[in-house]
Amino acid sequence: MSAELSPAEKGKFISARRAVDYVQDGMKLGLGTGSTAAWMVKCLARRVQQEGLQISCAATSTRTAELAKSLGLDVRALDDLGWLDLTIDGADEFDPELSLIKGGGAALLQEKIVASASDQMIVITDPAKEVASLGAFPLPVEVIPFGAMTTKALIEQMLTEMDVAGREVTLRMAGDKALRTDENNLILDLHLQKIGNARELSLMLNQIPGVVENGLFIDICDIVVIGDGAGKVTVKDISDGSSHTEAVTVTAADYSFADPKQ
Repeated sequence: MSAELSPAEKGKFISARRAVDYVQDGMKLGLGTGSTAAWMVKCLARRVQQEGLQISCAATSTRTAELAKSLGLDVRALDDLGWLDLTIDGADEFDPELSLIKGGGAALLQEKIVASASDQMIVITDPAKEVASLGAFPLPVEVIPFGAMTTKALIEQMLTEMDVAGREVTLRMAGDKALRTDENNLILDLHLQKIGNARELSLMLNQIPGVVENGLFIDICDIVVIGDGAGKVTVKDISDGSSHTEAVTVTAADYSFADPKQ
């Protein structure tokens, strides 16, 4: 691909390429899902091809697994790999404590399992995803199909006692049918606008029968890499509270592979 990227896509590419620098030979990696993660998979495959890295990967969705395999990466089941060294994934929102909302791509369950089974999680994102308080992005909750509307009603009732600014709950659709996850579950999107206590909300949601998992990632992310289409990348590390920005030069040759699949 030689066409110029939009600023948004350039930012995604910059963050993905920078995050791949953390990968070392012999690592077992978790591969995230979404448009930014797709750039990461392509950048990772290029490093493997150019440097001969020996790595193995667990994917967080069927579409990520298919993309990674098509690029020659060694993709295995998470149970076959055991504990992972590093997971690199995107996010829909992140706050100053590097708490996240994830699940815009309906892969939050596998994403949370893989990230929780890793020594370190790096999130790749863009400046628009940084917020002072989580909640502007609808919070996804994965629920089993049986009694899904009852589960929805229980969530709505629970939200009346939570510190949130909105309480609308909608069933995520794919065309005229309810969207199904890789595990054949459903997604409820919670339009909360602002979450006062994300930790409490996460715990309360997961106590409701029918809820499989929610899209709040608390105390899981270690580093956020923020790519800016203007030509810079910022790295925030929760372990030492550091934040530094680097200038980045990107040419068409750097992203000359095919467009990432969503």
